[in-house]
Amino acid sequence: MPEASAVLEDLASVYAEARPRSRAAFDRARRVLPGGLTHEVRHLPPFLPYIVKAAGARKWDADGYEYVDLAMGHGALLLGHAHPAVVDAVAQQVRLGTHPGANHLLEVEWAERVRRLVPGAELVRFTNSGTEATLLALRVARVATGKTKVVKFQGHFHGWHDTALPGHTDPYDAVPAGIPPAVAATTLVFPHDLDQVETVLHRDPDVAAVIVEPSGPSWGTVPLPPAFLRGLREVTRRHGVCLVFDEVITGFRWAPGGAQERYGVRADLVTLAKILAGGLPGGAVAGREDLLACLGTEDPSRRLYHPGTFNANPLSASAGIACLDIVADPEIHARCDRAAETLRQGLNQVLRRRGVRGVAYGESSVFHLAFDPALDPGTPVSLERLPPDRLKGQRRTPLYEALTLALLVEGVHLFAFGGFLSTAHGEQEIARTVDAFDRALERIEALLPR
Repeated sequence: MPEASAVLEDLASVYAEARPRSRAAFDRARRVLPGGLTHEVRHLPPFLPYIVKAAGARKWDADGYEYVDLAMGHGALLLGHAHPAVVDAVAQQVRLGTHPGANHLLEVEWAERVRRLVPGAELVRFTNSGTEATLLALRVARVATGKTKVVKFQGHFHGWHDTALPGHTDPYDAVPAGIPPAVAATTLVFPHDLDQVETVLHRDPDVAAVIVEPSGPSWGTVPLPPAFLRGLREVTRRHGVCLVFDEVITGFRWAPGGAQERYGVRADLVTLAKILAGGLPGGAVAGREDLLACLGTEDPSRRLYHPGTFNANPLSASAGIACLDIVADPEIHARCDRAAETLRQGLNQVLRRRGVRGVAYGESSVFHLAFDPALDPGTPVSLERLPPDRLKGQRRTPLYEALTLALLVEGVHLFAFGGFLSTAHGEQEIARTVDAFDRALERIEALLPR
């Protein structure tokens, strides 16, 4: 059996040598971009392919290779790449102008659609990204309550701003680089333990908000217990603390009304992005009118200052309107959910047949992969035996790099040990992914737990 390092080295060599144009593009990028990248999650030695075209559930790189895409714009593309309705809407608007520097009707129409779909969305304020949306939501909570601190949970990702980033990765009590310790101290990080949340809210009167990914950390990599959100709603209501659902990924994907609709739990504020703007840049905070009123009040002592050159940009608004008009139909989500379940079943069949101690799991239209000696091959219930850190800690490991590269060689682009499905993923794409997964496991056999 070859050494694991040799397997990874040989695989990286095969991959890179077959993609000279992507390699040349990455060499250029390293001369002008830190690390050659524009997004942290795209770090993959030797490099990710450089994509020149995408349509539906597939994309093509600079060397002509075709991939079944499971990254799907980091979850933004529920309708697939270049959906005709979105393309037409943006093409029509770009001829009318990209930035009027004034109010425009599309921002109103976009907000009206959000209000119709998202439970409790009495008012909507647009931002440029999901990070901006969580930043604004937490600041709104502070202004509305007059309090300072924020409670979040271990491993949950709410963007990269100073309040959100602490506690995202283990060690959870570390202060991320560039964030002043005094600022990081205003973010209180806890495991998924309602008793601990109850205790801190009882003892500390300075907590303005509790923020949570309702799917569980990192879009459900570690699933939350079913009753956790309901308990969190009760605890925060009892202590007069704002409950913020970060629905940047779950919004319009878990259901037309997002995780609130799927789980039947109402937050005070909801943050949105990705599908919200039809795959273009754009985010929003939606929720209770009395909380968001600080953005419109004439009282200078209570007014929350929130500019943003591209807030509700008409291109993003036009794409968002076209997308939300389609995803308002719950059959869209049912179809994507069925496709994801079929894919998860197919991947688990491969794991069982090969005797690999791993599992494909997830809900809605996403899937995750976990590998560990404690897992039974392809048996999701075994997740209960694994602590959360074991699930989240598998990224950027040799196995993660090897599987991602092996799947790219086989024509599938995995995303962070998982992926997102869209309306464009049909039987052919699912079958191709399962077959590619089977071949990829054979390529990296020496790295797999058995």
